[in-house]
Amino acid sequence: MTTENKMKYAKLVPVMLCFFAMGFVDLVGIASNYVKADLGLSDSQANIFPSLVFFWFLIFSVPTGILMNRIGRKKTVLLSLVVTFASLLIPMFGDSYGVMLCSFSLLGIGNALMQTSLNPLLSNIIPGDRLASTLTFGQFVKAIASFLAPYIAMWGAVQSIPTFGLGWRVLFPIYMVIAVFAIFFLSATPIEEEEADSASGFKACLKLLGKPFILLSFLGIMCHVGIDVGTNTTAPKILMERVGMSLTEAGFATSLYFIFRTLGCFSGAFILRAVSARLFFLVSVCCMLLAMAGLFAFHSLAVIYICIALIGFGNSNVFSIVFSQALLAQPDKKNEVSGLMIMGLFGGTIFPLLMGFASDAVGQDGAVAVMTVGVIYLLFYTLKIKH
Repeated sequence: MTTENKMKYAKLVPVMLCFFAMGFVDLVGIASNYVKADLGLSDSQANIFPSLVFFWFLIFSVPTGILMNRIGRKKTVLLSLVVTFASLLIPMFGDSYGVMLCSFSLLGIGNALMQTSLNPLLSNIIPGDRLASTLTFGQFVKAIASFLAPYIAMWGAVQSIPTFGLGWRVLFPIYMVIAVFAIFFLSATPIEEEEADSASGFKACLKLLGKPFILLSFLGIMCHVGIDVGTNTTAPKILMERVGMSLTEAGFATSLYFIFRTLGCFSGAFILRAVSARLFFLVSVCCMLLAMAGLFAFHSLAVIYICIALIGFGNSNVFSIVFSQALLAQPDKKNEVSGLMIMGLFGGTIFPLLMGFASDAVGQDGAVAVMTVGVIYLLFYTLKIKH
């Protein structure tokens, strides 16, 4: 390995730690279920929490793309880590509805800043032909934090060892310490950035949505995150409704989803180097479509677990492929395109709200129906992938 390659991989380590910190946002799925149980909320009320987290992507993503042109990508990532640190600190002082709303709001703001700036920062280290596979590996690292969250929450909820009265909320200080470490590690790592994009106005960023492929990619990101957050929050509810599990037992469904999403990201990092993005995307969407059909048709525990696993594997590489396709379509507007794509994570607000109302009306089949619409759109998007 050459000295240049060694330096490149050394810079990847702190960036990948930031991807791990990016995964903290997925704790909202299991956390909303615990808050629902603690405060006696309905599905639609509890789903406000993940919806609130992803609402901030609509507000902050494009301004973050503009901010990157002013202060650089690395400084924007560091700012996002500081906001994330604050969001994880707040729940240590209480678990009231207002406290959790404030925490999840800051978590969403920090994640919007991070997802918008971290992906293009990675493009300063990795060349375009390997960007999709490296982004997928970053999603693999992110997924590790995602599937650990339910286990840490369950450990805190039932552990006999003292957790300083935090219970399931012990996951917040644990992740907070990692966020602090990521701040110092990235600060100490020199990364040479590209020159700022020429366009720097809000209107110029939104104007890119007038390009058909960018708009289709934006909607694809919305559907991806809607399915992601939807499965994250709904999987335990399906088991509680159909199999009669308790919340603690059903929490494994969220971990199962992220385990297979993690496996999908890891394998995808290598598969995408051997097969076309279009073919792999089609296989991934077919896995999710099969899973949705299974959730409608069967109510047995084993089949539900298989379906959740298929959704996790199928949805694992959708973001990386759509995001990289959008960046490659507009290589001279990476900051702006990144802001728009991350704004698409607003789908994490729309889908849970619709799923909450649908499940209150007709049970969890209603929530599954909403996710199925997103899967069908991704099947259509497959036709638009160029290579």
